Amino acid sequence: MLLSRKRPSPSSRRRPLKWAVLLLWVVITVLAVPAAGRLPDVVEGKSSAELPRGAQSTEVEKLAARFPGGELAPGIVVYVRASGVTAADRAKAEADRRALAPVAAGTIAPPRPSGDGRALMLAIPLADDDSLSDRAEKVRDQSRRAVPDGLEVRLTGPAGGALDVGDAFEHVDKALLIITILLVTAVLLVTYRSPVLWLLPVVNAAIALQVTNAVVYLLGKHAGLYVADGMSAILNALVFGISTDYALLLLARYREELRRHPDRHKAMAVALRRAAAPVAASAATVSLGLLCLLAADMGFNYALGPIGAIGVLGGLVVVMTLLPALLVILGRWIFWPRIPRYGDVPSGRGPWDRIGRRVAARPRLVWVGGMAVLGALAAGTLGIDTGLDRAHFLTDTPSSTIGERLLTEHYPGGQGRPLQAVTGDARAADAIRNSPGVARVENPRPSSDGRLTRFDVVLDAPPDSAAAADAVRRLRADVPNAAFGSSTAGKLDLADAQAHDRRVVIPLVLGVVLVVLIALLRALVAPLLVVGTVVASYFAALGAAWLLFRHVFGFPALDAQVALMGFLFMVALGVDYNLFLVSRIREEAARHGHRAGVLRGLGVTGGVISSAGLVLAATFGVLGVMPITMMVQIGVLVSLGVLLDTFFVRSVIVPALALDAGPRFWWPARRSAAEPEEGGDARTGPPPPATPAGRDRARG
Repeated sequence: MLLSRKRPSPSSRRRPLKWAVLLLWVVITVLAVPAAGRLPDVVEGKSSAELPRGAQSTEVEKLAARFPGGELAPGIVVYVRASGVTAADRAKAEADRRALAPVAAGTIAPPRPSGDGRALMLAIPLADDDSLSDRAEKVRDQSRRAVPDGLEVRLTGPAGGALDVGDAFEHVDKALLIITILLVTAVLLVTYRSPVLWLLPVVNAAIALQVTNAVVYLLGKHAGLYVADGMSAILNALVFGISTDYALLLLARYREELRRHPDRHKAMAVALRRAAAPVAASAATVSLGLLCLLAADMGFNYALGPIGAIGVLGGLVVVMTLLPALLVILGRWIFWPRIPRYGDVPSGRGPWDRIGRRVAARPRLVWVGGMAVLGALAAGTLGIDTGLDRAHFLTDTPSSTIGERLLTEHYPGGQGRPLQAVTGDARAADAIRNSPGVARVENPRPSSDGRLTRFDVVLDAPPDSAAAADAVRRLRADVPNAAFGSSTAGKLDLADAQAHDRRVVIPLVLGVVLVVLIALLRALVAPLLVVGTVVASYFAALGAAWLLFRHVFGFPALDAQVALMGFLFMVALGVDYNLFLVSRIREEAARHGHRAGVLRGLGVTGGVISSAGLVLAATFGVLGVMPITMMVQIGVLVSLGVLLDTFFVRSVIVPALALDAGPRFWWPARRSAAEPEEGGDARTGPPPPATPAGRDRARG
């Protein structure tokens, strides 16, 4: 009797594991949600937080701690009356000065009249810390109270700009998350035409985002991880997009295996084994690409590297553990109404099979013509203007920009945003004062130890002008014993840092992507061709996006950070879809030969990769509704690039290159056709179950 007792199958031994995995993720989620909700507490709100490492402007900010009052971000209230200021206007400015004394980080000087008698300027020194926006709001609220008729009052200066940015980001994160979920849901409903299946990728992505936010909060709170303003918007798009992509890939493979195996646990085991390599390679590509940002000088770029990598790995772990557990717990019915059953044969040939046959007819003509199209689109990059001024930082004209224009009309151009100079040489002040382009030097402040002096340097020209940039370069050359920061000096340092980051990070990203592809495919030609097509699609998307920005959105220039961010996301994420395609082609070519493998790989992966591309394009496209110009440009560029790569490069150019290259596509590895693996053809499935009992088991 003991000998006749049936031994438990491997599938039955695995079944308790799914409940343990589900319970583990319930506990993790319950613990993560409160920590994730506290992520805004560790966001670095200081205006100096994103300055480039090692620059003069950054050094000036670091030295601020040695001065009474520390780092300052003045709030400048400008009062303008076209017919000339009145006694009531002067009384209003004086009343504001007294009322704002408790908010200021030092003594507020009396209102300064303009030379033309039409304006007054009140400069309030404010501490540049995480509460800057709150204090700036108090200044704005006070300045708007009891304003005499006909007097225009605006808050500008660094504090006014910080307040405008804070207002732009207020409540935007929740709105973006809701829009992202709705768009992802719509794409999944169209893809699966199931009233329930769409929930699983969305739930997994939401949990991945909560876990990521919790980890980022804990690292920011206890390990000093820098979290910048606007980081959560990019993180939402990245985690939701990439988690859903991985979920779609696993779901597609699981659906295939359900037709080949009567037991869903066995089907999931096979699906996980075959999906693990491309999904893990994808996660490695994106996360390592993001970590290349650790070589960046820009504060925002440097911070995005580890935070983005945490998000990618969070999505990978959730999708490869929680999603399989949920799928085997729920059973085949989750695919209703199109439930995959053991022995089912896919009906007919889909659109991607037809596309593959047309590409195969003349592959060289197809890929040459395709590259010509990309080249034509990339020609649009020749007219790009780079570097947005402060007036176009937000999509709408902010109040602080209007205030700065009023200051420029009635005071020296740099009054709203003076330079800061720090020196230990008493003679430096005279050298600065006598330098061309300097209107005046004011507000000298000695350091607490008496070794340094800090000045405000007001330039003749507006801070964003070429004349102001030239004046700063002359100052740095003529007065080497002083460090210059803030305003135009900070903008120059940012531009230099962004140029450095493009020179350093872009080659690193390309190198990482190429190494991962070579390791996965065990080939050299295929990775080189794939990377080449992705780079070509990036420049094509950049050219097309610039035409939209210039002629539809009305942006005068491309933010200097967009080119690098767009390249990083498009290359790292765009390679994903080609990686999924080429790894499947490699698998099919091993069984059916190279030509058949290319066509079968395209036919099998076409639908799921297209859906994944739509999801990723939608999640990044949501950034287009933000009021921050840089975010809008990143969202539009990445969305265009993903769509172009998904529906043109991956579906047309890459298969054409693979077909034209033939087996040399896998050089130096040798590929040859082999017999189909045990279990039947991957496209048609195995023979149907022979008995009713087998069919009954397949329903599970």
